Amino acid sequence: MADKMIDKRESRLRRARRVRKDLRGTAERPRLIVHKSLNHLYAQLMNDTEHKTITGVSSLESSVGKGGTRTEKAKAVGKAIAARALEMGIKKVVFDRSSYIYHGKIKALAEAAREAGLEF
Repeated sequence: MADKMIDKRESRLRRARRVRKDLRGTAERPRLIVHKSLNHLYAQLMNDTEHKTITGVSSLESSVGKGGTRTEKAKAVGKAIAARALEMGIKKVVFDRSSYIYHGKIKALAEAAREAGLEF
């Protein structure tokens, strides 16, 4: 059983490295990082040249994750991260989905961010 968990973790990390291999965030075009847990979703903008987080949003915030399904929470996080980015003058980002497949909550977050004005 423990070997199966290690293999699963290694596979997830391998996928994440493969996705991030060519992604770099800059001050003009930061990286939009997505992380999900069982119940919550987190998004942050990262400037990789300075190794600094610009801003972040999670479904744990009272203004963002009010009720609804997890997909609805993902849409709210996408809209919130886009709103914060646009306030800071950031319109273009590089989307980093980590090891997650682009469907479900990840897709909902990305499409909501695009609808709110982010380009990636």
